[in-house]
Amino acid sequence: MLEHIKEVVKEAGKIMLNAQHIQSSVESKQGRANFVTKYDVEVQNFLYKELAKYFPTATFIGEEDKQHDETCGDYCFIIDPIDGTTNFIFDYKHSAISVGLMYQEEMLAGVVYNPYLEELFYAEKGKGAFLNGHSLQLTDLKLSEGIVSMGTCPYYREKADETFHLAKKLYNKCLDLRRSGSAALDICYVAAGRTVLYYEMLLSPWDYAAASLILAEAGGRISAIDKSPLTYHRGCSAIAATPSAYEEFFLL
Repeated sequence: MLEHIKEVVKEAGKIMLNAQHIQSSVESKQGRANFVTKYDVEVQNFLYKELAKYFPTATFIGEEDKQHDETCGDYCFIIDPIDGTTNFIFDYKHSAISVGLMYQEEMLAGVVYNPYLEELFYAEKGKGAFLNGHSLQLTDLKLSEGIVSMGTCPYYREKADETFHLAKKLYNKCLDLRRSGSAALDICYVAAGRTVLYYEMLLSPWDYAAASLILAEAGGRISAIDKSPLTYHRGCSAIAATPSAYEEFFLL
């Protein structure tokens, strides 16, 4: 099952790598700085078509759907065709394809692929997390021992005060702060031990669905910022961290 998903995702990555004249294909969506390109749609259509060959009974929730239907079958794919679209538009080369497979409301498999670095993060429930075939098992570092990454909710500027107030608190506890523009990669970077914590005040399910399982299988903690479980049919906040950094976060 996971091998089929990995194969399709890596093939979809070629669409991103071969993209040309990206800025000429940009359209705005609801919310400030919320963009879509023809390549977002092309990648999503490719994923739907190819994954359906292996999972004909599965339903799909994708960022670029015209309408978001909350109804899922037993098997449901949650897809962000290009997480980090603004990065993609400006050739920043830090974007990813994110594909999560849910079974009866529980994440079963997750794949996040950055084609620019050829980094494929993936996990299957109960079978561990991996990066390009190498097992991921994070070291339980504290805030003071690592880097913190953050998201700035660019579509929801009303979250700015809360976001940056928390950023200052974390900045005074950690080694340094980062802002990458891809929630899926930020969560995977915690799983890979590159950062100790990531947070954002409001995300959509396709931003974190696949990466949430990858982090959990690597030994990390992830939830909404109020400690409630992530929701996969509507958006929520997110805190992803090592176990120690997760607990420290709630003492700030």
